[in-house]
Amino acid sequence: MDQINEQKSPQEPQSTLAIRQPPSFSLSHLWSAPIVNPVNLKSYTLPIFNLRSSYAWTLHLSWLDFFVAFLSWFAFPPLIPEAIRVDLQLTPNQIANSNIVALTGTLVVRIFVGPAVDRFGPRIVMAVLLLLGAIPSGLAGTVTSASGLYAVRFFIGILGGTFVPCQGNASRDLYSNIVGTANALVAGWGNAGGGATYAIMVSLYENLRRQTGMHKAWRVAFAAVPVPVLIFVAGITLLFGSDHPAGKWSQRHDAVELPPRHAATDSIANVKKDSTVVTEVDVAINESLTRESAKEILINPLTYLPALAYMTTFGFELAVDSILAEVILGGLVADLLYARFGVQAKKYFCLILGILQGFLQGSASSDLAVMMVLIVFMAVTCEMGNGANFSLVPHCNIYNNGVMTGIVGAFGNLGGICFALIFRFRSSRGTGWLISGGLTLGVNVLLLLFPSPPV
Repeated sequence: MDQINEQKSPQEPQSTLAIRQPPSFSLSHLWSAPIVNPVNLKSYTLPIFNLRSSYAWTLHLSWLDFFVAFLSWFAFPPLIPEAIRVDLQLTPNQIANSNIVALTGTLVVRIFVGPAVDRFGPRIVMAVLLLLGAIPSGLAGTVTSASGLYAVRFFIGILGGTFVPCQGNASRDLYSNIVGTANALVAGWGNAGGGATYAIMVSLYENLRRQTGMHKAWRVAFAAVPVPVLIFVAGITLLFGSDHPAGKWSQRHDAVELPPRHAATDSIANVKKDSTVVTEVDVAINESLTRESAKEILINPLTYLPALAYMTTFGFELAVDSILAEVILGGLVADLLYARFGVQAKKYFCLILGILQGFLQGSASSDLAVMMVLIVFMAVTCEMGNGANFSLVPHCNIYNNGVMTGIVGAFGNLGGICFALIFRFRSSRGTGWLISGGLTLGVNVLLLLFPSPPV
């Protein structure tokens, strides 16, 4: 291994080490000082237990921000059957409509949040989303009708946009050898907020109901937990988060002597002497969206490779359920495949998982025992597919990663809407599973024809 140089990132007052190539994995990397690439200041390691490091703070704040967003974003599903349905006298169709409206709100927000992350940086955008999401969360208790419920759930969908800066933070700070694991880690831990929300909000509602009655209990629950937590965590993010390893977001271009955006590989290899960085993905910096770059993104098939794949995995998750461990496992396996076979391995791993998921969806059975086994395997392939997708996204549009993440996230919500409509208007339960399986299978097989990212 090349000799270790005594170089420190501007944001790392502690003994950060800078070396020229990724080190072999060691368990001690989890608590040791981060080992960074001297060219782009990205960390080769995941120092998640080294809280003196800004890299660790960035990772933990990323998943925490995403986690607390669920406290309001996912608070309605567990409270609707317990209280809201009865209190507002909602019909099954109105409940289904409110779920679709909520997904639509997040879809719209994610499209606009992507360019904002590239322009202002993940930290500022994340804090703003949490603060904005706290407003409709506080107004949830004023709902008295189905139309009011639609409006509040649409605007609470703002909190679903936190997925974009959550992924943007990890992609910004972590080197390509570990970015898939990092993205899956922060998304997976953040997703755990969905499960925590069920436990927290239902428990809080039951305690309040015994004191105030059903009508007031669910309304007070929104003001009692989600609102103050969202505001508090937004403040922590602003105070303790970082914009970029180079310093402020406006200084991100100072991290490396950048070549022109479309420079040839041989010029990129000379970005710095004594460096093994040879691909654009290693030195690319988030750029603000322009009309020209927007056009390039929209006509580039690599934009739709992870987006359509995520539509089938995360979209199905939104319509059914989610499991944490498999998300992280998917990102980890994708990184291991990348180290050995290159970026095309990430693509095929992601799509193979989607194809397996489609087969399992279409194999739904009326036998309860068989169906439970199928659901377990569906959950594994679905969530590992999400993790593999998180690993693939940073390679597909390296100069507008925020826009790319926003598009992929929006397609995930679009998938949720599609699958929700399929199950809502099915002629029978088995038909819904068969149609959803065919959609998942067909999309992922088609994506096999799409080109792999070049780097």
